[in-house]
Amino acid sequence: MTTTIAAPSGIAGTASALRRLYFVRFAFAIVWALVMFTMASKITPIGAVLLVLYPLFDVGAVLYDAKVSRSTGSPALLYVNVAVSLATAVGVAAACTSGIPAVLRVWGTWAVVAGLAQLIVAVPRRSMGGQWPMILSGGISVLAGGSFIVSAGADQPSLTGAIGYAVPGAVFFLLSALRLGRTAKGA
Repeated sequence: MTTTIAAPSGIAGTASALRRLYFVRFAFAIVWALVMFTMASKITPIGAVLLVLYPLFDVGAVLYDAKVSRSTGSPALLYVNVAVSLATAVGVAAACTSGIPAVLRVWGTWAVVAGLAQLIVAVPRRSMGGQWPMILSGGISVLAGGSFIVSAGADQPSLTGAIGYAVPGAVFFLLSALRLGRTAKGA
């Protein structure tokens, strides 16, 4: 049995759908970070799977976002983000065999590109409400990504910073979900 997701009608419907998505993204990122913090000093097989899972989860979330937010603008940049996240999942899988510095470089590049996409998508959505946390998150992601790339060259590189990056991202999703509540009430 195949279930299809109908695009919500109007701004209130889009806000309601994005609100649900942002709550799910918040919960996933917090749980993922808590589990990953136990594996920050070396790449274990389970850690490698979780490192690949994070960008794959992003793919699903962004595809859902593109589906439900068609009424707020073109989803073209969201599809670019999907392609980048898919490439990141493949890149992280390969990087896990090379060590933490390689993972940090791939993860950092992804954070920069995905952060720019998030920022560019959120700016026109401001009128919907709840987008300032997404704008801030996108900008911080760009800066954090650069720091991951730089930290790859450290004497003892660790995944702690990259993992910790998920926590503020989760908080921004939560804030955005809460702020979208006002707009979603019209749904």
